[in-house]
Amino acid sequence: QVQLVESGGGLVQAGGSLRLSCAASKITGSISTIGWYRQPPGQQRELVAVINGDTPKYANSVKDRFIISKDNTKSTVSLQMNSLKPEDTAVYYCYALVAISTTHLRYWGQGTQVTVSS
Repeated sequence: QVQLVESGGGLVQAGGSLRLSCAASKITGSISTIGWYRQPPGQQRELVAVINGDTPKYANSVKDRFIISKDNTKSTVSLQMNSLKPEDTAVYYCYALVAISTTHLRYWGQGTQVTVSS
């Protein structure tokens, strides 16, 4: 079973930067999509940024501030978050969609807290 382990969350002031990383291990298939979702307090989980193949996709709220990148050799994905705003406060989850035979399975990390103070 694929394991996703996040790191890099924390507390930062508005306007600051943080970098999240996620390491995938025990991969039994091929990762077709990998990236990040977040769940703000009292809200539903939402897409932040993912990479499908080599194509990134961003939520409108983070475009031009966040940059997603992946390293296929190390099976890692990172999220550089710049110009952070209080509304970016959330638990951030690493996500992977893995193709195994004729099906696709979704995997989630345990989550890492990002808090942006005003």
